[in-house]
Amino acid sequence: MTVLEQISHETMVFMRGRYRLDEIGNGKDELKFKRGKKTIVTIYIHDGKFSFLIIFGKKERESFEMQRNEFSPYVCGCYDNSKTYHDGKWMLFDVNTLEQLEEIKKLILIKKKPDRKPFPKENALYSQCGQRCDLCVHYIHADEEQRTAMEIPLSKMWEQTDWSMRCGGCYSDSCYCSSEPCAAKSCASEKGLKECRECADFPCMRATTADSRSMIHTEVHYADEITWGILPYVPFQYEDGDRYYARRKKSCLNESPGSE
Repeated sequence: MTVLEQISHETMVFMRGRYRLDEIGNGKDELKFKRGKKTIVTIYIHDGKFSFLIIFGKKERESFEMQRNEFSPYVCGCYDNSKTYHDGKWMLFDVNTLEQLEEIKKLILIKKKPDRKPFPKENALYSQCGQRCDLCVHYIHADEEQRTAMEIPLSKMWEQTDWSMRCGGCYSDSCYCSSEPCAAKSCASEKGLKECRECADFPCMRATTADSRSMIHTEVHYADEITWGILPYVPFQYEDGDRYYARRKKSCLNESPGSE
């Protein structure tokens, strides 16, 4: 991935892994993460960068001031130079490096505490590319009540109504792609690997059936659609979140231009 692609992917992994929010795009260059009428963060898409709009109310400003020494001069400068209106301080941050994104994540955590409840791992079944087979609507052993509930948001998201195909998972005889390997399986095989998780580049775009939907987008997806239509297919999205973010942060920063 390029640095901008990494920023895009890491932003979505962070937001979806920490929060249960609606994603409201304008179809052009804007994406809002919302809970009801309240916007948590707005992202503007430009050539060569993303811009993040975050509005801090009084309590958030007090929290930021207590942590001010943890932020870079760039963030502090944007904060100081941003105007405060009746509904809060409107701050616009341009982001084109992974270091800047890490600071944006900290600002978002000040704006709203995480509220995403992870799915239990006791009966987790993972595919060769790291997805959660047991959270898939096609999984042969899925609870029928849960499957029925999943079909409603999935139908809205993927614009189809036939969810009758059944699959027992990557390592079963009933794997739906056993006869024609998916892109992830083919890639792992080409590299001489048994699983994508053995790859130094994991997770990557080929290891998720969500494709471009794992990146910053301008479509409209509601929280339930994201929960059942995207997250099961984004490796590490639900479990061991803190360990995942720490590992990816270290990896990404090491790969950033100019990093040591």
